[in-house]
Amino acid sequence: MGRESGCHDVALRLLAGRDLSTSQLRERLLRRGLPADEIDRTLDRLTRGGLLDDARTAVAHARRAVQVRLRGRHRARRELEALGIDPPVAERALATVFDEVDEAAVLERAIARRVRGPVRTRADLRRLHQALVRQGFARDEVAAALLARAGADAALVEE
Repeated sequence: MGRESGCHDVALRLLAGRDLSTSQLRERLLRRGLPADEIDRTLDRLTRGGLLDDARTAVAHARRAVQVRLRGRHRARRELEALGIDPPVAERALATVFDEVDEAAVLERAIARRVRGPVRTRADLRRLHQALVRQGFARDEVAAALLARAGADAALVEE
């Protein structure tokens, strides 16, 4: 029981620093050379005790990705899955966050962060569009937002 208690203590120290997914915590414990069976028992104990909760972790990470890092739905989903969050749990977390925040408003903030003055060339417009798509926003939503922003300068947008 002493080693298992040691595994539990290490896990608690890791969780004290930040929310981790079950997958992340398992990986960190394995890297420390702890036995897999002890890790499984520890993860089960932490989950039962409410200290390890992938749904809570997913919502926290999704909220930070969307509200702070200005990620779109697609990129935020990929980031959650990279943390080892199961796709259905990631989808529920994103639904929760996007119920609180308007994705179009997040896109506008992302555009404002990237644009420092007027977009002067088609190449600049194309780079901006590509950057926003990489941030996880849907291509058609990015195009519509950029068209609305371009307004009177429709010649710039036409290709």
